[in-house]
Amino acid sequence: MSKQNIETSGLTLAKGTQLKGDDFFEVKVMENITVAVVCDGVGSATHGAEAAKRTTQFLVQSLKNRPRSWSMEKSIRHFIGNINRILYLESMEQYEREELVTTLTLVVIEGDRLYGANVGDSRIYLLREDDLTQLSSDHAMDEEGMENVLTSAIGLEEQVEAYYFENNLRAGDRILLCTDGLYNELTDREISEGIKVGASFLVKKASKKHHDDLPDDTTAVVIEIKELDPRLKLKQTSLIIQEEYQKGEEIDGYRLLRPLIQNNRTWLCEKKGVEYVIKFAPPEAVEDEVMLDLFVKEVWMANRLKAGFFPKAVVPKKRTHRYYIMNFIEGVSLKEYIAKKPLTVDLSVELAHFLLKMSQFLIKHNLVHGDIKPENIIVTRRKSKTVFKMVDFGSITEAYSGITRAGTPSYLAPERFMQAPVTEQTEIFAIGVTLYEALTRKFPYGEIEPFQTPGFDKTPKHPTRLNPKIPHWLESVILRAVETDTDKRYRNYSEMLYEIENPEKVQPYFDKRMSFIERHEMMVYKAGFILMFILNIVQLLFWH
Repeated sequence: MSKQNIETSGLTLAKGTQLKGDDFFEVKVMENITVAVVCDGVGSATHGAEAAKRTTQFLVQSLKNRPRSWSMEKSIRHFIGNINRILYLESMEQYEREELVTTLTLVVIEGDRLYGANVGDSRIYLLREDDLTQLSSDHAMDEEGMENVLTSAIGLEEQVEAYYFENNLRAGDRILLCTDGLYNELTDREISEGIKVGASFLVKKASKKHHDDLPDDTTAVVIEIKELDPRLKLKQTSLIIQEEYQKGEEIDGYRLLRPLIQNNRTWLCEKKGVEYVIKFAPPEAVEDEVMLDLFVKEVWMANRLKAGFFPKAVVPKKRTHRYYIMNFIEGVSLKEYIAKKPLTVDLSVELAHFLLKMSQFLIKHNLVHGDIKPENIIVTRRKSKTVFKMVDFGSITEAYSGITRAGTPSYLAPERFMQAPVTEQTEIFAIGVTLYEALTRKFPYGEIEPFQTPGFDKTPKHPTRLNPKIPHWLESVILRAVETDTDKRYRNYSEMLYEIENPEKVQPYFDKRMSFIERHEMMVYKAGFILMFILNIVQLLFWH
C-alpha cells in the first residue's frame, strides 16, 4: 500500500513521573508493505525495556527484507520464533533466568490484506464503520484476580506459539495496536471514538483519567486506511502473458507491426488505421511475482501520469493480455539524434527546461523518474517546433522510498553507488550528465559499465573545451549539476531551473580540485603572451 493511501500515528507515555517506560513501538510505511509493532517490556523482568526495543526493531527490519518466496504467514511466524529464541537463550546465558521478556503485537499490511500476530496481552483492534473488534487473543490467565498474569510472552520460553490471523481490508478501516495500559483505562466506546482522532488522543485521554499520573506505561499506534491501493485491481486481473509475440498477430484488435525494442515486448501496432505503441509484460512475470509487481507498477504509473511530458497511456478495459497502450510518437531518441552532431545550445536549454519541469511534476506526486538519459527521451516535432517527450515509465518510483542501483550507471550520482535512495539531487545529477552528453557527446566522468563501482575523483573536462559554442553560464550550470559534492550540487529542481531561466544571474563555477591554470586558463594565456611580448622587446633593445 503506497504512502499516499495510509496514515499512521503513535504515542507512548511512561507511568507515573518516570521519563522512560518499558514500552516500545515502530511503524514503517514502505513501498509495498506497512509494518507496525508494539511491545510492552514485562515490568517484572529487569531488562523488559531492552527486550521490547530489540523485538520491535528486529521484526521491522526482518519483514522489510523477507525472502520474496516466503508467504507472509511463514515470514511472521519464523521471525517471531527467531527473536524469541535469541532473547531466551541470551537471558539464560547472562542471567540464568528470564530477563529479556516482552509482549508483542504485530501487523503487516500488503495490498488489501491485513496480517497480524500477538504474544502476550497487548492487543490489536479493528474499527470498521463504528464496529470495534479485537483481532488479537490475550495470552493471560482467566481466573479472577489473575488477569495480569501472562501465559506466554517473547523470551519467556525457548519456543513460542504466536496467535496469528489474516483479514481483508476496506477503505476507511482503522487498526489500533496498544498495550494493556490503554485498554485497561478506556472503555470500548472510548476506544472506538478515540481511534478516529488518533493515537495521541487515546493515550492522553487515558492519562487524564489519572491526572497525568498513569499507573502503567501506555502505548497506542493507529493506522488508517485512506483507500486501497489501486494497483491491486491491475494485479489481480487474470490476463495472458505470452512467451513470444509475432508480427501480424492481433491482440484485442491491435495488429502488431514491428518490435520497437530488442526484447520483443514493446511493439508498434495499429488499430482502425491509427498507430500506437503496445507494451507487454515480460514472460518472467508468469512465475516471478516481483517481475509482475514491477510491471503492474509501470502500468499504474503510465495510466496515472497525465501530462504533456509523457505520451498518453491507457489500459483497455476489455484487454485479454497483460499490456498497456501508448500514443505513438514519431521521432528518434535523443541518443540517436546526437549521434550525428551535438544538440544546439538553444535546444539544450529547451531540454534542460523540459527535464526540470517534468521532474517538478513528478515530485509533486512524491515521485522521481530514476532513469533520466538520452535513450529515454524522444525528439519529435510539433507545429514545426522541436520538442521532447519522456517515454519510459518503468523506472518511475516514490522519492526516497528505496535504496537501489536501478538506472543506467553512467547517469547515476556517486551516492547512488553507495546505496543512497533516489532524490531530487540524484535526479539533478542525471539531468546534468544528459545535458553534458547532449552538448559534447561525452560523459563527464567517462562511460560506466554495469556492476562497476567507479571513482569520481577526477575533475570533469569543461564542456566548452569539447564544444566551444557552449556559453560559459550554461557550462557553469552543467558543472554544478554534475558536482560529486552534494553540498555544492543544486539541492532542488527549482534552484537549477531559476538559473536556466536567468542566465545573467549564474555565477561562474570553479572546482577547487582544478589547478589555478585550469581555472584561469585564458588569463594565464594572456599573461603568458604579454610576458613573452615584453621579453622579446627587452631582448631586441638589449641587442641593439
